[in-house]
Formats: sequence, structure tokens, C-alpha cells
Amino acid sequence: MTLDWWLTYLLTTSILSLSPGSGAINTMSTGISHGYRGAVASIAGLQLGLAIHIVLVGIGLGALISSSLMAFEILKWLGAAYLIWLGICQWRSAGAIDLNALASSMPRRRLFKRAILVNLTNPKSIVFLAALFPQFIIPHQPQAAQYVVLGVTTVVVDIIVMIGYATLATRIANWVKAPKQMQLLNRIFGSLFMLVGVLLASARKV
Repeated sequence: MTLDWWLTYLLTTSILSLSPGSGAINTMSTGISHGYRGAVASIAGLQLGLAIHIVLVGIGLGALISSSLMAFEILKWLGAAYLIWLGICQWRSAGAIDLNALASSMPRRRLFKRAILVNLTNPKSIVFLAALFPQFIIPHQPQAAQYVVLGVTTVVVDIIVMIGYATLATRIANWVKAPKQMQLLNRIFGSLFMLVGVLLASARKV
């Protein structure tokens, strides 16, 4: 893989990560509700889910899923249902933020597992990777090494972007203490989760 190709992929994956999606929404809502440590656990879960997708694409399962309407539909509806459920839970949450009790408000292990599911149940992620990776693979060079470079680049970029989202969210949390303000934010993020779920459900295989 040439440097020019890698820089092109770096730009492409950066734009993807910066786009407000389910991962960004999950990171920001977790940062506000559970503090920076909770957001870090959530980011780790997102990256594990992303890494699993990358591995699946690397061994060819991504191509199988992208060509199978049934597999895409199953993952699509599972992902949509899960995100809508998260949105409903977020919408129903209320109350002010206790900045001193954020770390114990929800176990970080649970936040970690929830974030894994957010990425794993997003079929658009694996279909996108299955379609994108081959465009940057040079056939006459070792493919495994190229997939590793693309995969590591994707994860590192996403970590940096998610840390930025988490930092922004925790700074917002310092200004949100009144129950009405927190309820408004919960409803905003809940609506975003549900919107992403609906968009995911309405996605059609190209």
C-alpha cells in the first residue's frame, strides 16, 4: 500500500467517524450521564465491536453479508430494534446529574457491553467496510498486512474522534445540573437514538 492510498483512506475513515452516528450518540450520551470514565468504557466497547466487523470483513464474511439480503435484513432489524430500545430508555430517564456519583450510576462493564452491541448490530458498518476495504487493497502485495493497516487505521481514528465526543459531552455535563435540563438532554439523545434506529430500519441494500 502506497502512502498516497493510505492518506486517502485516512481522510475517508475520518469523515466516516466524524459523521454523527450511533457510536457518536452513544458516546456523548454516556459521557453526559456517566462521566468520562463511563465514556471510556463505552468507547472501548465500540472499538471491540468495530474490530470484530473488521476481522469478519478480512476473512470474507463481510462480502457474504453484503451480498445476502436475508443476512442484511436480520442485522438491520436487530440493530434498529436495539437502538430504538436505547432511545426509549434514554427518553424516559429524568433527573439532575450528580457529578460525584457518575462513576457508580451504572457499572462500566455494562456500558462496555452495551457499546459492543451498538456497533455489532449496525449492518451498515460491516457492509461499508466490505465495500471500502477492497478499493484500497493492492492485489500484488500481501493482502493480510494491508487489511491490518486499514483496520488499525480505522480503529485509531475512531478512538480519537470518540474521545473528542466524550470530552465535549463531559464539559456539557458540568453545565447540566437542573432536573429539567437533564430531562431535555435525555429526550434529545433518546430521540437521536430512535432516529438512527428508524433510519437503520429504512435502509435498503444497494
